[in-house]
Amino acid sequence: MKQGIFTIISNKRIARNIYEIVLEGDTSAITAPGQFVNITVEGFFLRRPISVCDCEGSKLTLIYKTVGGGTEKLSSLKAGEKLDILTGLGNGYDLSKSGDSPILIGGGVGVPPLFYLAKKLISQGKSVTAILGFNTEDEVFYEDEFKRAGANTVIVTADGSYGKKGFVTDALPDYDYSFFYTCGPEPMFRALSKAVKTPGQYSFEERMGCGFGACMGCSCKTLTGNKRICKEGPVMESGEIIWKD
Repeated sequence: MKQGIFTIISNKRIARNIYEIVLEGDTSAITAPGQFVNITVEGFFLRRPISVCDCEGSKLTLIYKTVGGGTEKLSSLKAGEKLDILTGLGNGYDLSKSGDSPILIGGGVGVPPLFYLAKKLISQGKSVTAILGFNTEDEVFYEDEFKRAGANTVIVTADGSYGKKGFVTDALPDYDYSFFYTCGPEPMFRALSKAVKTPGQYSFEERMGCGFGACMGCSCKTLTGNKRICKEGPVMESGEIIWKD
């Protein structure tokens, strides 16, 4: 974990209630796709945890959804303003387990960390398929970015307004894959746990207090006991998770 001051390069809306913020600062603590950062928003006590969408040199890209006062305030910030950010939080995806043809499965704001992962896997010569699920067309984002990175990109919307109609699990049987990586809401994970054909890794979304393991407020039940999403996670192996009834 490393604390630093980042300067906003841009901060813009890219879909309904979805914003992309690009910052510049010390990114040396970010070592793997799937890690997250924790941002101080002036006027709010708790930091806001946001997954890393991309990281190139000193440039850090984050995507977030406006769901409350803190993220609304974040969306109003302009280029040139500065943010206090903790970087290098949590563990990331293990690229060594991917095999030759990994599949990436994202739901809503679970999509961003998969972009950085896709770029890393493609740079290693892997054949990457990305299934990205949204509720409706006006929530879709980063389709073109995944395609430009070289991923076979499939968009699924629950209402059928764009791409394939249904859920990510409806698109999954159309593809063969060596390993899966996913990030999204827990109901999606429960459905995926019954549909996937290989081992994989889940990156959990969870409300956090401290963001670095001190408060025990974000835990997940596993075969080896409770694990903190912010510290031992957010990425966990598919075989270790105990799904609650």
